[in-house]
Amino acid sequence: MNIPIEVAKQLVKEQFPEWKDLPISPVLKNGNDNKTFHLGETMTLRLPSDKRYVAQVEKEAKWLPFLAENLDLPITCPKALGKPNKDYPYFWSINSYIEGETADPANISNLDVLANDLAKFLRQLQRINPEGAPVSGEHNFYRGSSPVVYNEEVEKVLENLSDELPVKLIEKIWSESIESKWQEEPVWIHGDITPGNLLVKENKLSGVIDFGIMGIGDPSCDYAMAWTFFDKSSRKVFLQDLDQDTINRARGWALWKALITYDKQESKEVIKTIIDERA
Repeated sequence: MNIPIEVAKQLVKEQFPEWKDLPISPVLKNGNDNKTFHLGETMTLRLPSDKRYVAQVEKEAKWLPFLAENLDLPITCPKALGKPNKDYPYFWSINSYIEGETADPANISNLDVLANDLAKFLRQLQRINPEGAPVSGEHNFYRGSSPVVYNEEVEKVLENLSDELPVKLIEKIWSESIESKWQEEPVWIHGDITPGNLLVKENKLSGVIDFGIMGIGDPSCDYAMAWTFFDKSSRKVFLQDLDQDTINRARGWALWKALITYDKQESKEVIKTIIDERA
């Protein structure tokens, strides 16, 4: 859904007149689930781009303040909740702004440092009390479940790409990822640990944003970035505290996403990384 800046300005003017004179501008990089705008220097507007993502607004409002109290790093926190109007059909939010640039290898001099910071953040997140938290399911696209939920999609893609990919090897890697299950109690997951949701300042992780598909369950989905972003050295740092089964499931999450988006060059590179690692 395209959301013009004029719509964002009108929403603020109508519903939060105390902030109507603050400048509004698009953020440099937007995600898929929401259109985000700067509101002054200390806040952002977050507007779901589709009905499927509206439930994230209420979930974040309920749980992010609780998570923020238990985390050392800053995370996005809602400051106010907005309602639909004649030009925009969904509930939306105003959130605190966290300073930093989204993670980009070109701007990071030492990926090992970032990998260690992120691993530390995830460990801390996983130690937070999960009582009453939303369990993995359709609401968060099954993040926190086993990657086996997407087995049919993987099989279909491999069938269609049998002339381009070493299917037998990929099937073996995929099978390893779905053979095990998380044996511990459910833990908190972010659900979308990607470069665009990690903020970096002076080579250090400075904040984590966009918890829209958070929940509790198996944390392996939060480690897929080991293959989609980190190099060989930093991947080892990032995964250093995980058992082999969890690593296998994390690899499965990365493989699934790369296969279903195989038309993108970066997805082809992820698959090559996974294959080369096992060759």
